[in-house]
Amino acid sequence: MFLGTLLAAILISSFVDPTWIVDKVEISVDTTDAGECYIDFNGKNRLVGKPIPISESVLDVGSLQKLAAKGLSPQVTEEFVYVDNATEGGEKSKLFYRLTAHRHWKYWSFLPALISIVLCWVTKEPITSLLAGILVGAALVGKANVFDEVLIPSIGTTTAATILILYLWLLGGLMGIWARTGASRAFADYMSSYFVRGPRTAKLVAWLLGVIFFQGGTISAVLVGTTVKPLADEERVSHEELSLIVDSTSSPIAVLLAFNAWPIYVQSFLMVSGVSYLATESGRVAFFFRCIPFSFYAIFSVLFTLLLSIDRLPMTPRKLKAARSRARETGQLDAPGSEPLASSDIVDVPLPASYAPHVCDFLMPLFTLIGVAVGTYLAYGSPKVLWAFAAALILASTIAWGKGMNLQEIVLAIVHGQKSLVLGSVILLLAITLGDLSQEVGGGRYLVALLGDLQWYWVLPAASFLIAVVIAFSTGTSWATFAITLPLVMQLSHAISVNHCLSHPELFVSICFAACLNGGVFGDQCSPISDTTILSAMCTGSDLMDHVTTQIPVATMAAGLALLCWTTIAVLIV
Repeated sequence: MFLGTLLAAILISSFVDPTWIVDKVEISVDTTDAGECYIDFNGKNRLVGKPIPISESVLDVGSLQKLAAKGLSPQVTEEFVYVDNATEGGEKSKLFYRLTAHRHWKYWSFLPALISIVLCWVTKEPITSLLAGILVGAALVGKANVFDEVLIPSIGTTTAATILILYLWLLGGLMGIWARTGASRAFADYMSSYFVRGPRTAKLVAWLLGVIFFQGGTISAVLVGTTVKPLADEERVSHEELSLIVDSTSSPIAVLLAFNAWPIYVQSFLMVSGVSYLATESGRVAFFFRCIPFSFYAIFSVLFTLLLSIDRLPMTPRKLKAARSRARETGQLDAPGSEPLASSDIVDVPLPASYAPHVCDFLMPLFTLIGVAVGTYLAYGSPKVLWAFAAALILASTIAWGKGMNLQEIVLAIVHGQKSLVLGSVILLLAITLGDLSQEVGGGRYLVALLGDLQWYWVLPAASFLIAVVIAFSTGTSWATFAITLPLVMQLSHAISVNHCLSHPELFVSICFAACLNGGVFGDQCSPISDTTILSAMCTGSDLMDHVTTQIPVATMAAGLALLCWTTIAVLIV
């Protein structure tokens, strides 16, 4: 299967010309004292040179069509242009745009993600499956030197370095210290004595922590997973159930309790020319919060997870029931033959002689972690997660040293914890590389282009959701999906509401936006190549594919109800 797909990718790259499309985004351009133009790009000033008239652009539609007719590709992939605009008073002003060119090979663009996902399902071995997708993607874009042109540029990024420092060094070190000092065991014993009375209350604690840590995404998965795992293991909660609860209360909660970085990031894709309530950043952020009641998938996902926590979920999937029965009756937290992403050896570390663990050894670093993350979010607008985990690790190590553990034992504990997360960290780095390639081959933009063929306005919310699902599932990232889908969905939904003379145009735009936003969350949550999925399995000690296959049925039920709600509202908007 892999060799056939690889050969197909090579042939497509050699004989099929890609289709080029251009994203056109209106921007604000300012001028420095030296007369240089710059824009605010991802929170930083970026010099853009001197914008050119759009008539001179090589990325406008006419120029691209001429190049395509000759079988040529554009020599540049980004331009900053302006258009002269006459105001009501007769004065002329300039509108500035950023043009970015992207290519795709139509449905062939899904080959890299498709082969990885299929192989993950067939072999249940994520590393070779991800490597297969990377090789196919590299062949499709014509990068024969996979090491120098694909792996090193991707792994050598700030994102990859952050993953290594955060999840391998800091998180692994913290888990190692907690295991070596018995802090995690002391926390589990304390909770069992005062709050937890069995598997259901242990799962309910995990659900509540997911709600409390509403920063969402990877941060929530790491915090909740590492905090609740020793407690859940003590109460015989299967790793399939625990990883589902952790994953389903990460991004969905971040959408519903959106006092985090999500609105600030998403608002940058919501501008629609001529729409007053989306004209300013504050207006777009306010629009995000007004749309929260329409985030039906997130609402149902969190609700179903709560019902699962108290063993009251209707139509519980068969595999999930079997995992629950296995754990409670036999004490086996993982299915036979599974390969957890985090080593189980870390929980079997013997305590040093005469060392007396206490629940504060666990809680003090944990509260420090949360306090630094929340405090830096309030101070800087985004949480400094590296600072938070570093502070927690330093405090945990200091407590261990103060209670008699020598420096050599502390370092060995940190290294032992890091070794337990090597497998998960490798998978994360490969998933990031595959996600970058999936965006480069352009499958997401090809799917978005198909939205223009819709004939019935009430189909748009469901179509927005499903297309966002496919893109997020294929790339393993919801935020990149938003960058691809939201600009088109917002413009298309507004145009359709005007053309069909809908009585509540803003309501229609709102449900289309919410459907697209929730589609990115659903696809990312269920994808085996998503960082949140991998971290949820890693931090709860679950097998990756066991987590994926038990989560998808529950998430699909929530998605089905959400689609019904969005479509019903759309039909009623007349």
